[in-house]
Amino acid sequence: MFLPLKDSNPLKVIPFQIVTVGLIAACVATFLWQMSLPDEAGFEAILSFGMIPAVIFDFEELPPELAVIPAGATLITSMFMHGGWLHLGGNMLYLWVFGDNIEDAMGHVRFIVFYVLCGTAAALAHGLSDPDSISPLIGASGGVSGVLGAYLLLHPKVRVIVLLFYRFPLPLPAFIVLGGWVALQAYNIYLDGGLPDGDGGGTAWWAHVGGFVAGMGLILVMKRRDVPLFDRGRY
Repeated sequence: MFLPLKDSNPLKVIPFQIVTVGLIAACVATFLWQMSLPDEAGFEAILSFGMIPAVIFDFEELPPELAVIPAGATLITSMFMHGGWLHLGGNMLYLWVFGDNIEDAMGHVRFIVFYVLCGTAAALAHGLSDPDSISPLIGASGGVSGVLGAYLLLHPKVRVIVLLFYRFPLPLPAFIVLGGWVALQAYNIYLDGGLPDGDGGGTAWWAHVGGFVAGMGLILVMKRRDVPLFDRGRY
């Protein structure tokens, strides 16, 4: 429907969004490493470092040669792996557009903690939706969804330039852009009958919802005290 390109929301406290850029660089580097592996080794890497619900909840065990890290650690490692260039590019674009202002609202260190907690909540939400699943979950969308939830509460009226129908640039308030994103998640969950393995093309819709809700909750306690909710600025 539309793709965000940039917002009109300058940084107020930090001079540069070093964590946001660092997360993007880490995801890109991890994906390049994935692409450098032979097909079989690449699939094994996803099994080893992706979050597999049945393994997390002790319904299944990975073979010893694949269980290279504790199962709980995959809640984090899975956030840096991606299934393709479009998967990576979409997540990194949203993180680039919206992440800097959330980092600005809480500082560098808190933003790292915030991002990891949102990604973990997203992975658990996905896992709880189908705890017997042996399909690995990968991608930064859980953490990014948390960023979107926080942004909606902090800057609902900021103008965001979007590419409407992927062709026409159009300025829209953030609450329209992010509200449309939420509606898309709800619509796809409805199409899938509320199940994680419906017709969503492998997209973990419940992870998006879990991350978004976590972001809305965490921003309330992790933002600096002088940062208001529902900033009226349009910029």
